[in-house]
Amino acid sequence: MFIAAMERHGHLDLAPETRTQLLAMSAATIDRLLRPIRDVARQGRRRIGVNTALRKSIAIRTFEDWNDPPPGYFEMDMVAHCGRSVAGNHVHSLVLTDIASGWTEAAAMVVREQTLVTLTVDEIRRKLPFPMLGLDVDNDSAFINETVLGYCAESSIELTRSRAYKKNDQAWIEQKNGAVVRKLVGYGRLEGVAAAAALSKLHEVARLYVNFFQPSSKLLSKVRQGARVLKRHDVPTTPFSRLLASDRVSEEAKKRLQQVFEALDPVRLLAKIRQAQQRLAALEVGVSGSDRGEKKAQDLEAFLQSLRTLWRDGEVRPTYRKRFQGPRWRTRPDPFETTWPLIREWLTEEPTATAKELFERLQGRMPEIFPDGQLRTLQRRVKNWRTEIARSLVLGAGEDTDDVISVIERPEEELLK
Repeated sequence: MFIAAMERHGHLDLAPETRTQLLAMSAATIDRLLRPIRDVARQGRRRIGVNTALRKSIAIRTFEDWNDPPPGYFEMDMVAHCGRSVAGNHVHSLVLTDIASGWTEAAAMVVREQTLVTLTVDEIRRKLPFPMLGLDVDNDSAFINETVLGYCAESSIELTRSRAYKKNDQAWIEQKNGAVVRKLVGYGRLEGVAAAAALSKLHEVARLYVNFFQPSSKLLSKVRQGARVLKRHDVPTTPFSRLLASDRVSEEAKKRLQQVFEALDPVRLLAKIRQAQQRLAALEVGVSGSDRGEKKAQDLEAFLQSLRTLWRDGEVRPTYRKRFQGPRWRTRPDPFETTWPLIREWLTEEPTATAKELFERLQGRMPEIFPDGQLRTLQRRVKNWRTEIARSLVLGAGEDTDDVISVIERPEEELLK
């Protein structure tokens, strides 16, 4: 149709043989032949990405390329504590997780800056019980730059990156961002040095609790059988236990880990986490005291006593906030507001009529008012009307009592059609 229209208006003059070959082409062949022209056209419209040459110099690692690495290969990402808006300066969490063991480290950053990234990574390396061998990052400009690249080269750390817009390439760190950082810190907005210091205290305590006492399972295999995907996981184990069981961790490192573990008390760590969350919640921007649910500080004995009945209080994290889900009301004018009485009359006369039949009947009366795209809106309206009718039949009251009576009085054989 397109070729015929172009020829009819004089924009295209093709020989019969060329016209036949063109019409015989499939859509995929046409797209493949036009790809070089489209690439040239896009270069004029799209802004060339920053650090394109530098980004291309870093090897890509997908989620299938790990091949059971030894402890020391980390995925790294940044979590923004910006609340509902990314505008302005806000605190970030730099998060790293080890692929082999699940060992997770997090640190607070008062600003998002590449030099601060290298300083934070250097600080995390000193705390690790095993050497850092590799870093896998996304395409964030805070990671893809000369500063980070030079730091990794000097420290003999293999730097790789994920594919652009492919979050599943960093599935391990994305899972920890939600299960560890967001669960502990929440989604509130944090600004300034004081909030960064409070967040740093929380991460310092949480790293011990998460790595030594919080078990997690790893995916061992995934097999697709038709529409079903069968996944097999290992036994839930803590990162500490995985490192002790690994034959690729030195005995000296295992001895240090065992000494740290024997000095820890999980109940004391949990109490310190709650205290750190309380301080952090007090520094959250844009939250009133009543919304914070502030509680008095508890000593260890009071905290132990509260654990017996804590399950009755529901959510106890001071940093927890119910997430804003957006408006639930209608944002566009109802196209059937004026015609709904007429549609209800049709439904009362023909209760078994489908919404599509009613819509076609309405289009027959007013063809230029109701386009085909509004059928789904009418279907929802008719479904709600029938739900109200059913509720009225059960409860004996409702807005459409008259409609219920008229439906009940219809002959049984007509209702069963």
